[in-house]
Amino acid sequence: MAQEHNHIISTIVEHKPGVLYNVSNLFRCRGFNIDSISVGPAEEVGLARMTIMVRGDDRTIEQVVKQLNKLIDVIKVTRLYPENIVTRELAIIKVNALNTKSRSDIINYVDIFRARVVDVSSESLMMEITGTSDKIDAFISLMRPFGVKEVARTGITALSRGAKSVKIDE
Repeated sequence: MAQEHNHIISTIVEHKPGVLYNVSNLFRCRGFNIDSISVGPAEEVGLARMTIMVRGDDRTIEQVVKQLNKLIDVIKVTRLYPENIVTRELAIIKVNALNTKSRSDIINYVDIFRARVVDVSSESLMMEITGTSDKIDAFISLMRPFGVKEVARTGITALSRGAKSVKIDE
């Protein structure tokens, strides 16, 4: 049996209603779960960059790439390989902070992880953190003993290192 692992696919798509639905529907129809997806305007007006993380073996991912290339609104599809990319994710985490000691401990972790406190209330602190998924996972694990109230994560976004780009003319 082929080994499954996470794959990152970068796509350039038309920036219009229905494109995200069509891409996610392709995954649904084939029984693949999208682990994370982030979409935003690309450097060219009218286009968007979609970064998709999906779990599967190499053969499955090859099929996903072929199927994505068949979609009308998809301009370009590229598999990104971990050794040649920079990835980041953003998370906002709200935790209980009921006393001075817990607030102090949380703020120390915030400093160590280069996060930022973005909201303070009498009973909680809210932080934002950016970095790799592993870094965010580690930070959330350290926050669990304080009582994590809410977590919102953006999903991975990624670009190729160096001069290489995922653009429509390359």
